[in-house]
Amino acid sequence: MSITPNPDQFLDYVNSDLDGEVVMLNLLKFKPAAESGDGSGADAYTRYGDAVVKMIEDQGGTVKWLGQARHVFIGDPQGDDWDAVALVSYPNRQAFIDMVSTPAYNEAHTHREDGLERTVVIACAPMPAASQG
Repeated sequence: MSITPNPDQFLDYVNSDLDGEVVMLNLLKFKPAAESGDGSGADAYTRYGDAVVKMIEDQGGTVKWLGQARHVFIGDPQGDDWDAVALVSYPNRQAFIDMVSTPAYNEAHTHREDGLERTVVIACAPMPAASQG
């Protein structure tokens, strides 16, 4: 399973109609050991996070929440054994694109690849006010 978007996924995001704040929902499953041999998968992902948080903030974004995935309350738990969940907010779609398009991000991304077994990242936008009830 890929931990990076394929070209079609990236182009769909770039060309999407997302307007305003975008919150990235990250579901994360760590490798038992980092492929580099430098600690656990979680350790490698922490190295990624340490480098990327500043990049997120430089784009006007914030890490809204990071925590452990503990229990599937509703739904089929088969295959949903995520280790962590992160919510990262960006002021707009372009801020995220600008960040992930830098050499510094690509360098940090090697730690993400080193530590993640699999992931799902979902770009989320606020519901229109009339739909929020």
